[in-house]
Amino acid sequence: MKQVVQNYKSGELALLDVPVPGCKPGGVLVRSLFSLISTGTELMKVSEAGMSMVGKARSRPDQVAKVMQSVATNGLPATYRKVMGKLDSYTPLGYSLCGVVEQVGPGIDDVAVGDVVACAGNEHALHAELNWVPKNLYARVPDGLAPRHAAFGTVGSIALQGVRRGEPQLGDAALVIGLGLIGQLVVQLLTASGVNVVGVDPDPARCALAERLGAVACGDPTSAAVESFVAELTDGHGVDQVYLAAGGSSNQPVELAARLSRDRGRVVDIGKCRLDLPWNAYYEKELDVRFSRSYGPGRYDPEYELEGRDYPIGYVRWTERRNLACFLDLVARGRVDVEPLVSHVADFEDAVKTYQRLKDGELKAVAVLFRYPEHTPGATAPEVTVPAVARGVGSPAPARAVKTPVRLAFAGAGNYATSMLLPHLAQREGVELSTVVTTTALSAANAQRKLGFAEATTDLDAVLGDPSIDAVFVVTRHSSHAELTRRALLAGKTVFVEKPLALTEDELSGVLKAVEESGNDRLQVGFNRRFAPLLREARKQFGARTGPASLRYLVNAGRLQHGSWYLQQATEGSRFVGEGGHFIDTASWLLDADPVSVYAVGTSGNEDLQVVLRYPDGSTATISYVTTGSPGFPKETLDLVADGKVLRLDDFVRASVYGRKRWVSSRLPKARDKGQRAELDAFLEAVRTGGPMPVTLESLVATTAASLAVQTGLAGGAPVTLARTP
Repeated sequence: MKQVVQNYKSGELALLDVPVPGCKPGGVLVRSLFSLISTGTELMKVSEAGMSMVGKARSRPDQVAKVMQSVATNGLPATYRKVMGKLDSYTPLGYSLCGVVEQVGPGIDDVAVGDVVACAGNEHALHAELNWVPKNLYARVPDGLAPRHAAFGTVGSIALQGVRRGEPQLGDAALVIGLGLIGQLVVQLLTASGVNVVGVDPDPARCALAERLGAVACGDPTSAAVESFVAELTDGHGVDQVYLAAGGSSNQPVELAARLSRDRGRVVDIGKCRLDLPWNAYYEKELDVRFSRSYGPGRYDPEYELEGRDYPIGYVRWTERRNLACFLDLVARGRVDVEPLVSHVADFEDAVKTYQRLKDGELKAVAVLFRYPEHTPGATAPEVTVPAVARGVGSPAPARAVKTPVRLAFAGAGNYATSMLLPHLAQREGVELSTVVTTTALSAANAQRKLGFAEATTDLDAVLGDPSIDAVFVVTRHSSHAELTRRALLAGKTVFVEKPLALTEDELSGVLKAVEESGNDRLQVGFNRRFAPLLREARKQFGARTGPASLRYLVNAGRLQHGSWYLQQATEGSRFVGEGGHFIDTASWLLDADPVSVYAVGTSGNEDLQVVLRYPDGSTATISYVTTGSPGFPKETLDLVADGKVLRLDDFVRASVYGRKRWVSSRLPKARDKGQRAELDAFLEAVRTGGPMPVTLESLVATTAASLAVQTGLAGGAPVTLARTP
């Protein structure tokens, strides 16, 4: 999808292709129909981005103070890198739109797909084709209200909250300073409340518009006419409220507010103007200065905005969501008219040009709308089905005699089997290496001689038909994994298959059909990292998690040697499908859930991949699978961040947890232990006792489906939903 962004360092505006946001629990995915440019707030941000570094610093002294604090804490070099990195990033624009609900997340029952909603929030109602919007930041659009008018919902809520802060009463007189977009709405809201309004703005056209929309009179702030209007309207007492809806660096608005207010009047700051209060003037009249915080109660409260925790109406009558719904109702019933405020409607494809015209002054406007292209039905994000696991009634494996050794057969005896698995099984008490099956007689003989198998054969059927064999290890090339696993399950064997379980969705379905037909679900895939002692201890030290987590997994995979069979993608699948399940399984184990969507992007030729997994509770895992890094850098590094804690794993040789107390692994292990031995221990125990398998079949299937979805996502260029079969 496309989204308007700006680089705050360079000032560059762009319409970028970005990933479609996932539909997380507690919110809805909304396809934009119209979004509104706030010509005050947004143009101020655009103008600041075009300033020099000194100019930016002068315009944001609050941020300069934070930078100085960071210098004192972290030092100048680290602070400089941090600031430059933040500045040299794209930031979004927009915070008020109307769109159609395209997808409903778990926990949402007040709207349905196809409903038209108005949305708010500078992180959720962006100038973008699709936005994920949490529950308390959208409201259903009343029947009959045009979407272009409903797009004013957020700025209308800002104006409405400002009016509420002024507490107007019937017959009051009010002064509105600044007749831009917010000021024009304040004028109408006050008029609808039975208040007599005088407007102030240096632009005659805006003054005329405000008078047309209900103001008693309007004029230039430097004109004596404004004071005359106020004196005549209030019998010389002054206005009951002043609403500051102006911006800029002039202190004139607050000085004018003091001069034209009555004794003990109220001054409400809605905009962002200079506030050097003239002490004597405000003291002598005992003026009540109030601030209006954006859309209303709930703003900047993450529990309200992101977690959907509403405030009880008996304690907080008007929240930001209730303000949004109220404003939409006022527009729908004709109490507020936003159409005269629409100066220009631009196609979304012309967004950058439109901003430039506004910045240059070529386009003079109170309100500008972006109109989005019509959505083509059927052009939805792709899905990969996660097959349901059905366990039929079949003939289970024969019961093992007590205290007899576990008899194992190996299908395949390649490098991984001989270097990473068999060393942990050879000469182990209670284990018998019964038979090795290979494709050629000579290789079978070599395997028997080197590895100590009792027998060697090229006949897999004979092995599968041998009732004395307890478990079969499938460690062949990737293209045969699914078929050999299917056959072994149908034969009633417990199966250990090295990753991947399957290369296609059809292969995965075939394996599960064998489970259903045979009633045999005794399957383990070689996802060993979740069994690594160092990682398990780090997870224990990290403790229970209460909030969503962010996980980053960097895999410095390196380049393959020329001639490696991993390069035979046409038959053996992509490299990531071959081993990516390791990293997905590790992430899912750490997050204690299975992913619900996958987004993958790659460099040219997909040598390096970025895979983003989304989980039901809002957690995300990003796997950076790169082949172009330095071979001297560690292969795997992992960071898990949640609840004010950080877990760090450095290539299975060192781990640490940062929280209220810091834990660091006490000593470096003699060698990297990625969990193969512990995984085999757990597998053999399940075979020996008939107990549960170390990893549930549902988890193995979910990880495999997510691995396959990476290839689907790379081909389609869009997020892939992992749709569970009912």
